[in-house]
Amino acid sequence: MTQRCGLVAVVGAPNAGKSTLVNALVGQKVAIVSPKAQTTRVRLMGVALEGESQILLVDTPGIFEPRRRLDRAMVAAAWGGAQDADLMALVIDAKTGITRRIEPLIETLKERREPKLVILNKVDVTAKEELLALAVRLSEALAPEAVFMVSAATGDGVADLKADLAARVPEGPWHFPEDQVSDATDRMLAAEVTREQIYLQLHAELPYASAVETEKYEEHRDGSVTIHQQILVARDSQKAIVLGKRGARLKEIGSRARAELAALLGRKVHLFLHVKVKADWEEDRGLYREIGLDWVD
Repeated sequence: MTQRCGLVAVVGAPNAGKSTLVNALVGQKVAIVSPKAQTTRVRLMGVALEGESQILLVDTPGIFEPRRRLDRAMVAAAWGGAQDADLMALVIDAKTGITRRIEPLIETLKERREPKLVILNKVDVTAKEELLALAVRLSEALAPEAVFMVSAATGDGVADLKADLAARVPEGPWHFPEDQVSDATDRMLAAEVTREQIYLQLHAELPYASAVETEKYEEHRDGSVTIHQQILVARDSQKAIVLGKRGARLKEIGSRARAELAALLGRKVHLFLHVKVKADWEEDRGLYREIGLDWVD
């Protein structure tokens, strides 16, 4: 049989469930997930296999109205991830529908020449009548190749979507080995896993004002790895939140991140975290390179 391989840009507003969907299509975790909007900051590729097809899923940051340099860099990464795409997959939170954030995105997608798919996510928590009305509105607005209704969280409809993507990607050799599920380096993955734990454990206590930088990543002869990371925050009050009482919160963040990394990397992980106050971390060009974003003026 002929191999197929193609790039699918997964775009949408923040919190539409793009990362959860990419993980579901790949069949394992490649992108961090949290209930917090704008969790994804960088362009990340998940590699899904279906028969003779290799589907390269670009999980992009949510597209929104940027206000700060970091916001602008994230939106640039989102549209950058859509470059050279064979298909554009617009993920919509079916529960919230077409919001003011979605409208300009739809207008931009209208101008794109790539074939488009619309994916209505979170159908498990959306009334059927609302779904059908939303599907009609989006079909009229975008004229997509197809509209899919899925729940990335429960897996409903994901298999049908994956089979369709596999049939649509163009003929061509695979770009990655069969056992590779992402283009993220282990160093980048380590920082993302720690950042996910910060979001999951601190919720609204620590808003968007943090970043994780992997300072040292050392592999040892016994197969284990030692990772040193610093968590950057803008103010002393935020440092206190991350540390917790007598350092308990930081210890818990490290413990859970270490366990998840050990499972993902398949090796023993020694993880060391410290918190640094750096008021202007969002203006640090070197940090942008480290976390995989381009500097945007």
